Amino acid sequence: MEILQTKYLKAWVSYQGLHRIETLSPPETALREALLNAVAHKDYSSGSPIQISVYPDRLMIWNSSQLLPDQNLATLLKKHSSQPFNPDIANAFFRAGMVELWGRGIDKMIESCRSEEIPEPQFNIEASGFWVTFRFAGDQTTTPKTTVAQIILELIEENPEITRKEMAALSGLTLDGIKYRLQKLKAAGKRYNRRQP
Repeated sequence: MEILQTKYLKAWVSYQGLHRIETLSPPETALREALLNAVAHKDYSSGSPIQISVYPDRLMIWNSSQLLPDQNLATLLKKHSSQPFNPDIANAFFRAGMVELWGRGIDKMIESCRSEEIPEPQFNIEASGFWVTFRFAGDQTTTPKTTVAQIILELIEENPEITRKEMAALSGLTLDGIKYRLQKLKAAGKRYNRRQP
């Protein structure tokens, strides 16, 4: 965590009055959960190390974990029972206070990104392992922070007929993520015109 935060990731700087606010992308909670999940669910018999790649627009974490036969990406994104690949490691993390509940890691990553108004993590399953990708809200080297709300409003402004499915494809969010953001915008009094599908 410390190496990633101090050497490879940059915080977005904003101001509230005279106060300087630094926001890490991805949020610390989401990054911690992704790293803990990678360690707890890794297939250590594979001999492949956990791989972390940082690019100007994204951070990617891969591990050689394999899902159980009754699991897939859809089941992981819903409320599900926890079946850690390495229950002893997961139990050690739990007893050390590093995780609160088994089976909440993916939810916590998504919730943390939503609360910071940045793109939700993307999850991909391959035959060789599991990817978690955090997309940054803009290029970390040059672009000022753009919130997910701003991205959604820009998409609607460009195309008032845009659907939720189209917004999800263009923004990297899930359909649930788009629905959540639109509800927040409506609650905040933001006005927009858009088709419902």
